[in-house]
Amino acid sequence: MRRFALMIMGLAMGLGGLAQQVHANEVEIVSVYLNQTDSGWSADVTLKHADSDWDHYADAWRIVNAAGHLLKTRVLYHPHINEQPFTRSLSNIPIAAGTDVIYVEAHDKRHGWSSQRVKIDLTRSSGDRYHIRRK
Repeated sequence: MRRFALMIMGLAMGLGGLAQQVHANEVEIVSVYLNQTDSGWSADVTLKHADSDWDHYADAWRIVNAAGHLLKTRVLYHPHINEQPFTRSLSNIPIAAGTDVIYVEAHDKRHGWSSQRVKIDLTRSSGDRYHIRRK
């Protein structure tokens, strides 16, 4: 019985390590720079990910509002194996007047949308991993 209990404990610890491994392989959003212009909003988003090949790389990031509705997506068409971290831009982001909070989320081909996202409070000029420049 004790041997069985030790086997179960070992299995549970191994699965816990696997869960941490999957989380560790998600895309990291390093920073977000939002720019408000006369024609709308643009964003420069820096991502970091262990891109390894065409089947496992950071392939998109998106901006959603507080209700989770998609505002705009930036598709990444190829791996950035030798370019980490890397920054890509998106313009003409339709952020409605009066919006207080948006989120930036990142995606990779193997793990899907990362659980780690950046909350941006549009009433402030900066916060955790983001900066806003207004017109």
